[in-house]
Amino acid sequence: MGERCGWCGTDPLYVAYHDDEWGVPERDSRALYEKLILDGFQAGLSWYTILRKRESFRAAFAGFDPDVVAHWGEPDVVRLLGDAGIVRHRGKIEAAITNAQAWQRIEADHPGGFSAFIWDAVDGSPVQRNPADLSGVPATDPRTDALAKQLKKAGFRFCGPTIVYAFAQAVGLFNDHVLGCPAQARCAALA
Repeated sequence: MGERCGWCGTDPLYVAYHDDEWGVPERDSRALYEKLILDGFQAGLSWYTILRKRESFRAAFAGFDPDVVAHWGEPDVVRLLGDAGIVRHRGKIEAAITNAQAWQRIEADHPGGFSAFIWDAVDGSPVQRNPADLSGVPATDPRTDALAKQLKKAGFRFCGPTIVYAFAQAVGLFNDHVLGCPAQARCAALA
């Protein structure tokens, strides 16, 4: 058995995320919304910060139910700005609400809903990169650059090319686990 991808270190929370979630193909529309929102909140921060606060985020954002969040307004923004368990950034909180509304439109109008909208970026099948080491993992990809533009056109915020690529890696559009990492083969088998 090889070594894990070096980015996850040895912290048990980070290791569990790496081993059990990162790169695993996610096709549930609600879960994809949650992961995209969390990646937006991560902008300018470490992913570990978001991971440690994830349960607080879930509680604060009604389990990331976009059908609930889409109807929130200023009182909810103020409530969330007072919640020390999450990242308190007005723009990111407001984006989560706007993004829930955009999610609803895509879910209703796109054949296959939000999941298909996201997975269409890679023609529905995870891309197997097989990098030898972390230097072989890009920060963006033309397919996710195009997806970021589509998301913005649909009304999403905090979803630029770097955020969307990180999201795409997390939800398994790209299997960027390094060769030899035990999770690389597991994720490849799920493709």
